[in-house]
Amino acid sequence: MTARVLIIAGSDSGGGAGIQADIKAVTMLGGHAMTAITAITAQNTLGVQGVHPVPTDMVLAQIDSVASDIGVDAIKIGMIGSAETAAAVADRLSRPDLAQAALVFDPVMIATSGSVLADEATIAAFKALLDRAMVATPNLPELEALGGENAVLAHGCSLLVKGGHAEGDTVTDRLLETGEGEVARWEAPRIDTPHSHGTGCTLASAIATGLAQGMPLEPAIARARDFVRLSLMGAPGLGQGHGPMGQQYVRNDGLFTGPALNQITLPARDYAVSVAFYKQLGLKQIVDSPGNGYARFEAANGVTLSIHVDESVGDGAAVGATTYLESGALDAWVAYLARRGVRFDQMPRDEEWGWREARLTDPAGNRLCLYQAGEYRRYPPWRV
Repeated sequence: MTARVLIIAGSDSGGGAGIQADIKAVTMLGGHAMTAITAITAQNTLGVQGVHPVPTDMVLAQIDSVASDIGVDAIKIGMIGSAETAAAVADRLSRPDLAQAALVFDPVMIATSGSVLADEATIAAFKALLDRAMVATPNLPELEALGGENAVLAHGCSLLVKGGHAEGDTVTDRLLETGEGEVARWEAPRIDTPHSHGTGCTLASAIATGLAQGMPLEPAIARARDFVRLSLMGAPGLGQGHGPMGQQYVRNDGLFTGPALNQITLPARDYAVSVAFYKQLGLKQIVDSPGNGYARFEAANGVTLSIHVDESVGDGAAVGATTYLESGALDAWVAYLARRGVRFDQMPRDEEWGWREARLTDPAGNRLCLYQAGEYRRYPPWRV
């Protein structure tokens, strides 16, 4: 069954954050997005020009409407609109028809532009939502406004501390559990872009989609982080300020655990001639490494094809073709195959180009590479 995700949040007229970012994230990750809009904003990449809260009764009516007909597997809460709405929504979500739905609470208080989206009374009312949440996803200023890590964990929910607002070239996100402290952390290079509007909304909705699909919390967060980073890298560069991300360009990156056919590397004898041929076919060249005799091309759906001239075998003779199958859970996949008698020429290992690879040969002698690339799938450091 398609995962059903109810989003309770505000609308962003600029399409970068809020309900609009939520819908894009849920849809791209294979879920069905439903909405209960808490506020209408006049907003663009430069800031928030106006906020109009939706009456609490209407917010509840939207929730009742979708819950009574379609059903809900997970809920994401973002901008809540008012203290009255926060309390009413918390009460509504505790009722039997929604009590089992996983709740991801992103306590939106301040927009990327700096605009305040929650007053003190609304922030105080967040306590009831924290009591109901499976996981809260505040950024560092929001976490401080909520009283810190221990104050959030006291509500019994998991806490994902997002490090995007910290200093430094590395962003660290930490998952904390009540009574256990830190149970997981993720570190990645900071992506230098002004087009980061909607990162928190996208992350929380992506986590909710994973939970709705039956994923445990930790892998749901890991996939959501990959989705956000790829969306940042694919930002279309719209607007004069903090522009929207590029959720629509993620394609199937991060959507699967595998196997998925990603690319085939074909032998070549003359680098320049082969490059010209595949460009003539209409493929986009994304890697140009004549010194290594290697070039990669991308099709419109994101699948890639590579050529490789291996001079080491003499006279420009080409090596054989290699088929690349991708997985978001490489080690588990390889372990599963090995237990069933599949023999590997190379067990999973991290390669210098950023992929983790395992290699094997099929019964006919064809070469296969099973790999995991994460954000390097379409955005390797050497991309043209």
